[in-house]
Amino acid sequence: MDIKALDKALQEIISKRNELRNIDYNNPKYDDLEEQLHDLEDDFQDAFGDYMEEVLQGVHDQLCPDTDVLYPIAYIAKTCVVSDNNEYQVSLTDGVYVEVDKYPNKETKLAIVPCPTRVVLNVGDERQEIVWSAQ
Repeated sequence: MDIKALDKALQEIISKRNELRNIDYNNPKYDDLEEQLHDLEDDFQDAFGDYMEEVLQGVHDQLCPDTDVLYPIAYIAKTCVVSDNNEYQVSLTDGVYVEVDKYPNKETKLAIVPCPTRVVLNVGDERQEIVWSAQ
């Protein structure tokens, strides 16, 4: 697996999502940006979907076996803050809801984040854990 290409594709999707989030729905560019985002997501699924589904299945098997695995694009962080040194941080509220046995009665979510490509587990509004990282 070309991890650099995977990471670049994630960065492009998140960049497009951030760009789209920062303009009004009535903006004439909105529809074009949304179409570009869907194309990036489709390309990601075609190129990396099988690999990321295996990764996510492994994470689910380990942490949340009672929760179904969704398409990988569902897990890609909806919004990220990108620092000056290109570090991507995802909000504690972002991600796909999962039921993690280790954290009963806690709201837990999984999200895919780039730089480096990783899957984070958001536990309530208190903490994040990296549960998988690309090698």
